[in-house]
Amino acid sequence: MPEPREAPQPREVLRLEGLRKSYNVGRPNEIEVLHGIDLRLDAADFAALVGPSGSGKSTLLNLIGLLDSPSGGELYLLGQPTRAMDDESRTSLRGRSIGFVFQFHHLITAFTALENVLMPLMVAHGKPAPEAVDFARSLLAEVGLEKFAGTPPDQLSGGQQQRVAIARALVTRPALLLADEPTGNLDTKTAAEVFGLLRRFNREHGCAVLVVTHDPRLSETCDRTISLVDGRIVADETRRATQA
Repeated sequence: MPEPREAPQPREVLRLEGLRKSYNVGRPNEIEVLHGIDLRLDAADFAALVGPSGSGKSTLLNLIGLLDSPSGGELYLLGQPTRAMDDESRTSLRGRSIGFVFQFHHLITAFTALENVLMPLMVAHGKPAPEAVDFARSLLAEVGLEKFAGTPPDQLSGGQQQRVAIARALVTRPALLLADEPTGNLDTKTAAEVFGLLRRFNREHGCAVLVVTHDPRLSETCDRTISLVDGRIVADETRRATQA
């Protein structure tokens, strides 16, 4: 009788160990806003980060996105400790491994939708290779915008622009996608479509997704909800995956 196979271990994307962040360090008005955060995200995770204003969500997102450095603890991205990295190494790792989607999509109107999607690769490597252009086109097709590849973003609707921004965030094939209020400017129907796209890419591209949102309707459809209050994680709830 064959021996049962062990279940494959989940692939760790992000791990925070005792992560702290203080401002005005060494001064009388020093203040600590994150107080020892422990967190792990695996490749299959589709998680929401929620909490009241002033809870430290933006600070934590900036640290996870390698846009800022912690004051204490360690942040591992794809197994690499990052706290002691210099700016160049941090920028390189961020460009390879993390995609960002914001409430305001920050597309460049002087470029077409396709060129906006390719922008992270153009910034990093100059003129993109033909296979990169093909992949960018395939991403536009996946978000339903293939026929708008040559269109400037100011001629697209808000929902279409946000879909271009999602394609741009995925063009580097990131291991982690950070979405900060990605549907905050959209109507309910378009928001649901954009959220469905994020969920589909999580499943099909093996990309861990962390969504910062104030909308309980969105957080409740995530597989996991991480609650941050006063710089501490007070709850981390996992629910059955929801099909979108």
